[in-house]
Parts: sequence; structure tokens; C-alpha cells
Amino acid sequence: MKNKTFFFLALLFITGISANSQDTGISFGLRGGVNMQNINGKDLNGDKLELSMVPRFNFGVVVGIPISPEFRFQTGVMYSAKGAKSKSDFLGLDMTAEYNISYIEVPLNFLYRPVLGNGHLLLGFGPYVAYGFGGKAKFSVNNTSTEENIVYTNEYQNLNPYDWKYFRHLDYGGNLFFGYELNSGLSLQLNTQLGLAKINSDNTTFNNELEFRNTGYGLTLGFNF
Repeated sequence: MKNKTFFFLALLFITGISANSQDTGISFGLRGGVNMQNINGKDLNGDKLELSMVPRFNFGVVVGIPISPEFRFQTGVMYSAKGAKSKSDFLGLDMTAEYNISYIEVPLNFLYRPVLGNGHLLLGFGPYVAYGFGGKAKFSVNNTSTEENIVYTNEYQNLNPYDWKYFRHLDYGGNLFFGYELNSGLSLQLNTQLGLAKINSDNTTFNNELEFRNTGYGLTLGFNF
């Protein structure tokens, strides 16, 4: 409930900025798209983690604050789903795991927006900060599946070193994107994101090097008012 309240208040705040933006040049827009997400990092032994990409989606509102005629600071509030999928053969067992993790995300981007043809070229970069608040972990052994809620905690104790449903709330990293915006306000952009935060919790029962970091890329449609 607290997360939903935070998201709702953030939307009201940004909408209020938009309603008073005509004299300041501040723009208000909607964004939504599909990403191919993955989790990179290290496995229990410190070797490179081998997980597969999964399709996920994001949507939300953005605000552009002019710095100069061609530069803007762009922020907003986004709902962003992330995750990955793994498959392994352990002791003759066909094992799979898929993660679907929900975040409220705030981008803090610098946008270069020069005129090009009948619109504007979009080149942007900057950090993001995200807060995990929900999600599911689906495990399958020889086609027998179970689904469990993502558990948010910094540390936990578990005798099973492969029970990887424990995550930290905080995520952060970097954004990079480019695209094109028509004079009508409609835009399309290709974006990529590299997570810098360790998002998995520490299992204090074992001394291991497990490390998860979010990463992804995708396409986003937008409309500025």
C-alpha cells in the first residue's frame, strides 16, 4: 500500500508541474515500451553468471526541464518490470527458474534535443534510481512448477544455496538512449540500461560470491504534451 501511495503522489506532483508549465517551457509526457531484460553478475563460485533474457515492459510519466534551447534535464516516475530466466541440468534434474521483479524507477537524464527535419533528434544519458516492491520467482523441476513471491531483505539464512528469491529493494545504474520525436510530440527511442547495484540478498549461511545486477535494452514509445 505504501508503494502505491508513493507512486500516486509522484504522479500528482508531476501532473501539477505539467499544468503550470506553459510559461516555463517544461514539458510533460507519457512513456511506455518493451525491454529485453537480463541479470548479469557472478554465480556462487564467482564465475560469470549465465542467465537468459526475458521480455518485460515499462510505463510512466516524464518531465523535461529546459537548460538551453537544445538541452533538457529529464526525470519522471516509471513502473519497470525486470528479470531473467535460467536453465540447468543438476544431478539429472531439468531445472528452470524465471524472475519477474517490479520496480518504481526514477530516471535522471540529460537530453540533447536538436532540430532535425520535421522533428527533433533525441540523445540522452544519465543515472536512474529504482525501488523494488514486488514480483514472482517461478521454479520448475522436471516440469513440476512452483511460484513464490520475491522476498525483499538485505540478509537471510537458508540451507539451500540455490534458493534465489531474495532481493534488495534498492537498484541503481545508468541509462543511455537515442531516438526521434515528431513535431506532433510522438517519439520512438531505443534505450539501454546497465545496473550497478548488487540486487540479491546475502545468504549468511554460506560464504559465496553470488552477485546479481540488472541489465536490459528495448524500444519505448512516447508522447509529449
